[in-house]
Amino acid sequence: MSAPAPSPLAIVDAEPLPRQEEILTEEALAFVAELHRRFTPRRDELLARRAERRAEIARTSTLDFLPETAAIRADDSWRVAPSPAALEDRRVEITGPTDRKMTINALNSGARVWLADFEDASAPTWENVILGQLNLIDAYTGNIDFTDPVSGKSYALKDAAELATVVMRPRGWHLDERHLQVDGEEVPGALVDFGLYFFHNARRLLDLGKGPYFYLPKTESHLEARLWNDVFVFAQDHIGIPQGTIRATVLIETITAAYEMEEILYELRDHASGLNAGRWDYLFSIVKNFRDGGTRFVLPDRNAVTMTAPFMRAYTELLVRTCHKRGAHAIGGMAAFIPSRRDAEVNKVAFEKVRADKDREANDGFDGSWVAHPDLVPIAMESFDRVLGDRPNQKDRLREDVHVEAADLIAVDSLDAKPTYPGLVNAVQVGIRYIEAWLRGLGAVAIFNLMEDAATAEISRSQIWQWINAGVEFENGLKATPELAREVAADELANLRAELGEEAFAAGHWQQAHDLLLEVALDEDYADFLTLPAYRLLRG
Repeated sequence: MSAPAPSPLAIVDAEPLPRQEEILTEEALAFVAELHRRFTPRRDELLARRAERRAEIARTSTLDFLPETAAIRADDSWRVAPSPAALEDRRVEITGPTDRKMTINALNSGARVWLADFEDASAPTWENVILGQLNLIDAYTGNIDFTDPVSGKSYALKDAAELATVVMRPRGWHLDERHLQVDGEEVPGALVDFGLYFFHNARRLLDLGKGPYFYLPKTESHLEARLWNDVFVFAQDHIGIPQGTIRATVLIETITAAYEMEEILYELRDHASGLNAGRWDYLFSIVKNFRDGGTRFVLPDRNAVTMTAPFMRAYTELLVRTCHKRGAHAIGGMAAFIPSRRDAEVNKVAFEKVRADKDREANDGFDGSWVAHPDLVPIAMESFDRVLGDRPNQKDRLREDVHVEAADLIAVDSLDAKPTYPGLVNAVQVGIRYIEAWLRGLGAVAIFNLMEDAATAEISRSQIWQWINAGVEFENGLKATPELAREVAADELANLRAELGEEAFAAGHWQQAHDLLLEVALDEDYADFLTLPAYRLLRG
């Protein structure tokens, strides 16, 4: 008897979308199903390994460079593959979700690269997942435009030569896509996002003189990078394009990955393009992993932890040295400020901070950096132009003056700043406002003149959790307790009701957002990711 044919990938509990048949073709779904069968078991093993490693950190309150991979770090001979022409100059990168308007604005922004985000800047509704893929195809085929239904303003792409190169970011390994299942098992969102994008666009991008380029989020170890590399090898063979066509930039946004930067590049070396320094998720990861480590790991208010803090400086300088030693790009962090159309003074102060931040990155040896808004592109460009001139990057600047010890990366107590009561209030405010927008399907949200994404909500709720569990006493004499957090959250809910009016308040998800923030900030059993319980509440 012949073996039964593998069961097809099923679309489950999803409202039909216009033109979804262009994305969800039989061949594309079969490809995603094959990715799932081959790689999800290893994904599951690696998630279990994350939990084991977290337990070990809880026991020891320390981390070190891996002894078992010392030979890789000591071998000076290996390099990552040479950069393709489209990724040689990455001096300014803009980030954002893949809705139609953002797709046009980001490609037109003047940035060299657009991080087209299916991860932290995108709430994973079925509409966002599928129509985001469609928008990218329409952009590549020149069939995209948009008219704002409120303002009537029309948007269209500039000439192809002026457009940013797309680097797409799929979801992290921990998130599943409930609407796509094989044998009743949900497919990892990472494989859905990668698989649909790669299947439909790899050859199209090659024809355009570019390629399928990716940002890999939330990586915690070189073994997770190895899994991605194996996915890439299989995918390229499957559709018959040369090995090394795919290029990936890995976000070093977890504390464990910071100790494995060289190993991560080594595992991906035929497909590696660079590493990126992601601030909020990195701090969130420190809190998550060292939450049992006592007062020396207690972070102050998030805005007091600048990139000049000694342990953050150790992380970014090590990243630049590691990348340039191995021929990879080092990409700096986010400028999240959203310019105000009404307050020129606010803009002036903020622009100076952005300029100082980008000047520091360019002078430290980074090859490029992130912005969240098109108005910040010229500021960041100026900082990197001043250092790079006509050169596409500064990978020849090896930063051999940098020497980082294992303890330097977790020297959180080198900061003088302390948690404050206004910091607690801000964490509650931002947490509730972001989660409410996320539950409405928005992943990138302007809050208090900053572009916030899921990493913001993670650091906000993590700091509330940490301060309470560490028994922090604020400058006003109040102690961080569950009762105080509930009181602040109740005040914020009342303020929002008054600010919005009863009708608008009732139309939102404010009570749900309030309840979820308190759940993940106060539960003794710390949730690994806020987006896991939030996804259960997300409609669509």
